[in-house]
Amino acid sequence: MTDLISPQVSQYLDGLVPPREPEMLEMEAIAAKTNFPIIGPASGYLCYLVARMAGAKRVFELGSGYGYSTAWFAKAVKENGGGEVHHVVWDADLSKRARGHLSALGFDGLVTYRVGEAVQTLRETEGPFDLIFNDINKEGYPASLEVIESKLRAGGVLIIDNMLWHGRIFDASDQSPATEGVREFTRRITRDPKWIAVLTPIRDGLIVAMKK
Repeated sequence: MTDLISPQVSQYLDGLVPPREPEMLEMEAIAAKTNFPIIGPASGYLCYLVARMAGAKRVFELGSGYGYSTAWFAKAVKENGGGEVHHVVWDADLSKRARGHLSALGFDGLVTYRVGEAVQTLRETEGPFDLIFNDINKEGYPASLEVIESKLRAGGVLIIDNMLWHGRIFDASDQSPATEGVREFTRRITRDPKWIAVLTPIRDGLIVAMKK
């Protein structure tokens, strides 16, 4: 994996994030110890900020891991007056681990846990949503956009992770399905007049987009 941002800058950005609850710090420590790809403090805090600014009360995560990003969205939704965050993963063990972490953080009643393929689960879930977070397998990114558009309200926000893809997008010889998926999704959402989108180079790159 290529570090596109210097460790000094990354540490500085993470250091600007306000203190987290002990459970959040434990989730971060688990990721560091096991090399599990969570979005990290700076990206998580940006997600929280965007959700607060959007007044999000209904959030859907496409790919949720063991709940680290979910915790940031649940914090925002709780502070926005309450609502629901859909945590969706393929793996039942990850879902179980997320329940433990998020319960310890006091988010019982805010989070709906789903085990299944994320895009199909979104397709089957009644919308609209105020915010959708996309962190599925990268080859699946392009096909997910149509479903996302149908479930996101006008003025709603889409956040997509790994849009710098560890620098692989800059390697013309890399034609792998995952890398091509990131490239194609980026082209579509930045050129589509239905969206206002910007790529923010925090961690591995987040696109934040608003549906007009």
